[in-house]
Amino acid sequence: MQLNSVEIEDTFAEAFTSYYSRFIITAASEKWAKIAAQEATGYATSLVGCTSEAGIERYASPEETPDKRPGYVVQVFAAKGKMKDELLGRIGQCVLTAPTTAVFNYCDSEEKLDIGYKMRFFGDGYERVEKRYGREVIVIPIMLGEFLIEKELGIGKGIAGGNFLILADKQESALEAAEKAVEAVSSVVGVITPFPGGICASGSKVGSKKYKFMRATTNEQCCPTICNRVEKTKVWGIGAVAEIVIDGISEGSVREAMRAGIESAAKTRGVKKITAANYGGTLGNVRIYLRELF
Repeated sequence: MQLNSVEIEDTFAEAFTSYYSRFIITAASEKWAKIAAQEATGYATSLVGCTSEAGIERYASPEETPDKRPGYVVQVFAAKGKMKDELLGRIGQCVLTAPTTAVFNYCDSEEKLDIGYKMRFFGDGYERVEKRYGREVIVIPIMLGEFLIEKELGIGKGIAGGNFLILADKQESALEAAEKAVEAVSSVVGVITPFPGGICASGSKVGSKKYKFMRATTNEQCCPTICNRVEKTKVWGIGAVAEIVIDGISEGSVREAMRAGIESAAKTRGVKKITAANYGGTLGNVRIYLRELF
């Protein structure tokens, strides 16, 4: 199968189910809402080495937010048993500390965690529980005013690890195609791309052939710079490879985002092939076949 003369390999992306929380961070200006969202989603590219995977889903205009201020929708993926500590840490250290911010639930789920109620202790007895914007919120006095957080934040089951690999003739082509793919993915509701700028430059495989203590190591079969040293290389004649990893609130949203990203990447000059990363079922139980997306 080909798109714009670019081969779409007959393979699948190996993804996995994971719990996520989805919430809105608002502030007095878009600038401060974005800064808080960026801080809150830092060091969260992959569950292989981080305690969570997180990212900014999209900008939310004042017409969309509970307090009619600019905001950003954020997603955090983590193990269910660790989600409470993950949210308390990220919100408590990165959003509570940012000027003029507030946090509201944006997760459409029945299951919720009492994150706001737990954060009330920072108020040291001066905190209040109030009804604002039709929601039950915790009001915590801080030096620059008040910090508001909804009493409960929802959690749900989503899909993490949707992916595709862009094989191109040179680094510039791969990067250009990856940037266009991330832009296309960002137009899909309900997904994030947790790696820096949405692009993973260091795609990995599960485990190691040489270092048994490593959970993940370089995917040598897809590294063009060492193709002459790798017996089963997949990148003869390829100059560079970029990976796009996608997490989302449902398998449908991840599929839609993968399709949009691949279609955009395939339009870029120099792209030779689109494939995906899978590990024979050792990573996850969700298989998203590339050709079925079209």
